[in-house]
Amino acid sequence: MTNRDRKPPFRRGGGKPYVKGSLGRKSGPRPAFRARDASPDGPVILYGWHTVSMALANPERRFRKLLLTENAAHRLAEENVPTRITPEIVRPNDIDRLLTADAVHQGLYAVTDPLPSPDLETLAPKGLVLVLDQITDPHNVGAILRSAAAFAVKAIVTTARHSPEATGVLAKAASGALELVPLVTVQNLARALTALNERGFQTVGLDSEGSEDLSAIGLREPLALVLGAEGKGLRQLTRETCSAVARLDMPGEIKSLNVSNAAVLALYIGASRLDLMK
Repeated sequence: MTNRDRKPPFRRGGGKPYVKGSLGRKSGPRPAFRARDASPDGPVILYGWHTVSMALANPERRFRKLLLTENAAHRLAEENVPTRITPEIVRPNDIDRLLTADAVHQGLYAVTDPLPSPDLETLAPKGLVLVLDQITDPHNVGAILRSAAAFAVKAIVTTARHSPEATGVLAKAASGALELVPLVTVQNLARALTALNERGFQTVGLDSEGSEDLSAIGLREPLALVLGAEGKGLRQLTRETCSAVARLDMPGEIKSLNVSNAAVLALYIGASRLDLMK
């Protein structure tokens, strides 16, 4: 079996579960992360077929280095994906040594510059936006990005500090979604939410203590759904700045959802209510 043919292992998102399908408040160990502004100029590490091939197809992505196995290089050529930089052909073990033991690179490894972060003021007041309140687990943020791309989310707003960098594990979990969903980085989330409110966005925070189920609230476009970290949930000031706070009620015996799964459910409810599923 070649490196290209290996299937990635099943991986669960980290962190504590949500209660009532929304943001629980159970305590737990904080996942390791680096602040997004710790290295604003990169480099960004990308690996895996979808992650690297989507980056290669994005004209805004600037490459510093591209390592490929022979199989990966042939596959890129077969699928007419432009390399845009002269690749270095290596053996799979050469890439293995650059990554952790459980990383599935499928013969592709790239070093790039970060993508530009658009200003909050440039967001058009339409459709769906996601706002992340200090979600630090890169697996969860990557999975949220992937779901955001599936639901045509216009942007994800996150803080410069207390959020993982858009590199490595996060990029792999996003499976190419970094090239599709802009990440808007802000210094102060409460001020960003205030700005969204003033621009006509309905800002709805998801919290286990929300007064109503999300499906029962009258949602309108443009809509910003606000997700908090697993364990501590939304911060108090974030809750107070949202125009509404809702919960996600679950009918089954298990009343908890991982934050990335809660994001999918909230996006489906929001997109369906706003008639964005067409």
